[in-house]
Amino acid sequence: MRRKEKEIKDKNDIKQIFKEAHVCRLGMLDGKIPYIVPMNFGYRDNTLYFHSALAGRKIDILKKNPNVCFEIDIPGKPITSKEACSWSMNYRSIIGEGRAEFIKDNSEKRDAFNIILNQYSESNSWEFGQKMIDKTLVFKVKIDSISAKKSGKV
Repeated sequence: MRRKEKEIKDKNDIKQIFKEAHVCRLGMLDGKIPYIVPMNFGYRDNTLYFHSALAGRKIDILKKNPNVCFEIDIPGKPITSKEACSWSMNYRSIIGEGRAEFIKDNSEKRDAFNIILNQYSESNSWEFGQKMIDKTLVFKVKIDSISAKKSGKV
C-alpha cells in the first residue's frame, strides 16, 4: 500500500468494516473483459457468502474462472477545500481476492442464507423452504488476501 498511514491492520477494525457494509462489489474476468457486479453479501470467518439466480452472466463467468476480486466500502462525507484539487473523502474500504466456490449441500446453503440475512438483520435464525433452496444459487469466496484503508473519520 502506497499510503501506509491510511492502512488498517487491526483485524477487529477490518471485521467492523465487513459488519457495517451493505454492498460488496465482486470483480470477475470474462475472457479478457473485466466484469463487476454489486451484490448483497454475508461475511463470516474470512469468507464472503452470496446468493444469485441459477443462471446469468456472473454465473457463466464464475464457472469458467472462479478467481475473483472484491471491494467493500463505508463512505463518509466529502472533505471540501477552496482549491479544486484539494478535495478528498472520508471512507473505510477493503479490497481483496479469493476464489468462488458453489455451495450445493442444502444444509450449507441454509447456513449461508442465514449468514447473508444476518448481515442486514439482528435475527439469528431464518427458515428456508426447499423451493427457495432449489431456485437459488449460493456461492462463497474464501478470502486469500485483503488490504484495508481509511481516510479521515467515518
